[in-house]
Amino acid sequence: MLRSLLPLLLLTIAVPARAQDESSGRLAAPSPATLVARYGADPLQLGELRLPNGKGPFPVAVVLHGGCWDATQGELRDTAPLAEALAARGIATWNIEYRRAGTPGGGWPGTFEDVAAATDHLAVLARTQPLDLDHVAVVGHDTGAQLALWVAARPRLGNPIAGAMAVRPVTAVAIDGPGTLGPLLGAAAQACGEAAATRFMGGTPAEKPEAYALASPQGHLPLGVHQLIVVGALGAEMAPYVQAALASGDTVVKLAPGGADHRNVIAPATPQGKQVADFIAAQAFGE
Repeated sequence: MLRSLLPLLLLTIAVPARAQDESSGRLAAPSPATLVARYGADPLQLGELRLPNGKGPFPVAVVLHGGCWDATQGELRDTAPLAEALAARGIATWNIEYRRAGTPGGGWPGTFEDVAAATDHLAVLARTQPLDLDHVAVVGHDTGAQLALWVAARPRLGNPIAGAMAVRPVTAVAIDGPGTLGPLLGAAAQACGEAAATRFMGGTPAEKPEAYALASPQGHLPLGVHQLIVVGALGAEMAPYVQAALASGDTVVKLAPGGADHRNVIAPATPQGKQVADFIAAQAFGE
């Protein structure tokens, strides 16, 4: 997550996830995932699958944590409480870890290859798990929002970086994070640090124009999928994408919970986080 807002923790093994206690701010452990599965050989290429009660098949939310695309910030445990809250609402969740800047193979293009491969791995999981792959949403928080929108944009890329596209989400959810790399360049990059995007991409837009063009979802509008936008602390950074998506003809539904900040929007123990989980369940899945 954004550097000033979340603890700096690096995932090394899959462990029970954390949830935020609304009254005290303490972290408590939600129930463990139904299944921890690997979608690649790298230690960071794994995900936690949570299934709702019942027989299924269940709609699925792919969940992407944030952290400025940096290995020293954010991890899949940050979004585990949201993943569990969605599972409690009848939605299977695939909460994934992925390589980022600062880890071997992370950044451009490895991070994008990972989130594409992790999404497509649902087709493998569906062979043994009750998953409805016709109803998949991709949900991202912080810089994970940019990655979630990018996953939804894959059919429009016309480039091998898109991967096999074995699974095509019908909804993309951006939770308090930008839909393009622009807001995290230059003076607007204070939250993540001036060099966050250039470090992640391996250069500036002038140095790597094709990579930036492929990596920015806003450049591939209309995405042709239902889009949900949740605003916490980064409304100004999200506004250019929202305006462009609406102008392109895409369907966009926005939620701005009262009292929301960058962190409580993914903490279902808070009123704001509960509202976000309810919003996703209702708007993306009709639950």
